[in-house]
Amino acid sequence: MIFEEIQKKVRKHADRDKAEVLKRFFKTGPGQYGEGDIFLGIPVPALRKISQECRNTSVADMTRLLRSSMHEERVLALFLLVDAYARGDDVTKKKIYSLYLKNTRYINNWDLVDLSAPNIVGQHLMDKDRKPLYRLATSGDLWKKRIAILATFTFIRQNDFADSLNIAQLLLSDEHDLIHKAIGWMLREVGKRDLQSEEKFLRRHYRIMPRTMLRYAIERFPERKRKKYLEGKM
Repeated sequence: MIFEEIQKKVRKHADRDKAEVLKRFFKTGPGQYGEGDIFLGIPVPALRKISQECRNTSVADMTRLLRSSMHEERVLALFLLVDAYARGDDVTKKKIYSLYLKNTRYINNWDLVDLSAPNIVGQHLMDKDRKPLYRLATSGDLWKKRIAILATFTFIRQNDFADSLNIAQLLLSDEHDLIHKAIGWMLREVGKRDLQSEEKFLRRHYRIMPRTMLRYAIERFPERKRKKYLEGKM
């Protein structure tokens, strides 16, 4: 399906009232992390359905969608790219991975990062040198840093925790709440699989971790243990 047809299909679902709600939810006001982003008001299930109907879209048209000013068209582009990566041969996978990293400026909200970074960046680096993650983590760009830590979710699922913990340590002093939440989430995922590894990290760093990061990391701990961490008594 060509770009114009996809765009027409997407915009049939636009809802002005929902768009206003999404603008507030994704913090698009002046000085907020999603400042200036434009929403059509389309729910994610509708975008997933459209992505299934448009699986034969060319990578070139996926790229055009990814560079759209409309948030939901970027969401759709990433659904398509994730699917194309999963189904592609080695050449296609490398092409999509490279395209992704060249277009991170358009992957500029937490939902866009979270639905794509593990499935493209993490998956691609599973059996490769992971230095690109450290370049992203130290880039100074909010979304690149979130891509770096979220990409490691793929490794965590394979019981490979080293990069998650290393990047978490690199970003301990980051000032942004969205990084605190992402790291806390990944630490919690490590703990689901290897509580000892998570607690070893926490005992070393919990007194200096941002509060939000710590709360996310210990969310599933027994209440008594949670309180000890929060009170600095571990």
